[in-house]
Amino acid sequence: MDEVRLKCTLRLMTGEGVRGFGPGVATLLEAVDRCASLRAAAGEMQMAYSKAWRIVRTAEGIFGLRLLDSTTGGKGGGGARLTPEARKLLAAYRALEKEVCAFADERFSHYFREYLRKD
Repeated sequence: MDEVRLKCTLRLMTGEGVRGFGPGVATLLEAVDRCASLRAAAGEMQMAYSKAWRIVRTAEGIFGLRLLDSTTGGKGGGGARLTPEARKLLAAYRALEKEVCAFADERFSHYFREYLRKD
């Protein structure tokens, strides 16, 4: 029998069901923070640059704030960095995710303990 575990995924959505923020957006923003470039972050995630921009714009529209300060390319090259609002939103998401998943893991262990592998 394979090990059974819980995978907790937290997605913030609009009332109409539009995905506003989740693990993909969070990972993309963290990659932008590391790479200082949306294009490089998208490449690192094997995501099309156009899709990365679409994800960022959707989240910006839902939350009503800018997530990236970007400069266009040229002689010195372009780049992107997280806005202070993006850092705050990302930190709030990761904190909520940590708490929700810890709670879910505890409840999973409670309700499914008799079905879990006991090696």
